[in-house]
Amino acid sequence: MKRDRTPRAVGAALLALLAGGMLLPPWLQFLLTIALAQGLVALSLALLLRAGLLSFGQALYYCLGAYAAGVAGQLWHTGDMVVQMACACAAAALTAWVLGYLLARYRGIYFGLLSLALSMILYGLLVKSEALGSTDGFNIPRPSVLGLHPQESTVRYVVLAVAAVVSAGAALAVHRYLETPLGRLAPAIRDNEIRVEYMGASARAAVHVKYVIAAVLAALGGAIAAATVGHIDPDMAYWTTSGEFVFIAILAGTGSVLAPFLGAIVYGLIHSVAYGLSPNTWQLTLGSALLLVIAFLPEGLWSLGAHRRSPS
Repeated sequence: MKRDRTPRAVGAALLALLAGGMLLPPWLQFLLTIALAQGLVALSLALLLRAGLLSFGQALYYCLGAYAAGVAGQLWHTGDMVVQMACACAAAALTAWVLGYLLARYRGIYFGLLSLALSMILYGLLVKSEALGSTDGFNIPRPSVLGLHPQESTVRYVVLAVAAVVSAGAALAVHRYLETPLGRLAPAIRDNEIRVEYMGASARAAVHVKYVIAAVLAALGGAIAAATVGHIDPDMAYWTTSGEFVFIAILAGTGSVLAPFLGAIVYGLIHSVAYGLSPNTWQLTLGSALLLVIAFLPEGLWSLGAHRRSPS
């Protein structure tokens, strides 16, 4: 029987981040925290991709989570990340549960474009909302955790630690979900949805559940990104933001729940180096990297390790 190494790998990665995070320079702490936030959104896309669904509008829930966290902080005058993330999850779950009745009916390009349209509707509403800062957005309170206010010198590490714990928990939860009967339906829905229906399972209900889970994961990423940056604006819902998440998901592959986080870190490093070397053509470098991955690693970066572990 093949041993499941994923929980151990997630635990090792979490311990490495918690133990070594304090020693990292501030810029790298920031990069890793944003990468974890983006990795949560890419994980939500990977969950949908397993069922053959590609969302071009996952920034909808990334932005919704950020705004829910920010509004909670403004209303209650708190920077408590636990409270903010709880509000983000609740707002995303409720919205996805309602919209899921519509989106669960569609597949292929129709699912992708409809999700994109919904994201752009949110963007338009936020741009027109003066109460939420319109195009400028608004700042959120300084991050804290469970009422504890870390010193200014350790704020970045605390946010990184919270992001690492949340990401590890989300990865393990998704890994466990994929082992359940409902989670195992994803490849069957992708390959032959009619056969799933003949077996007595509801493909539409399964897609609805996956859509809600994916929305909560993306909202968690948005709440973490908001706490990291300290500012929220409507661009978090724009189509280019969704494109970044799709880029990361394709770059990483769907071979493991850790793959999206690896892809997000690689994406962040490429973006930082490319922008530093050539601010006007960094998109060309990212595009070239994606083309190379598609050409030589069609299953994503994670397939490198999978091929090495496979018997010759």
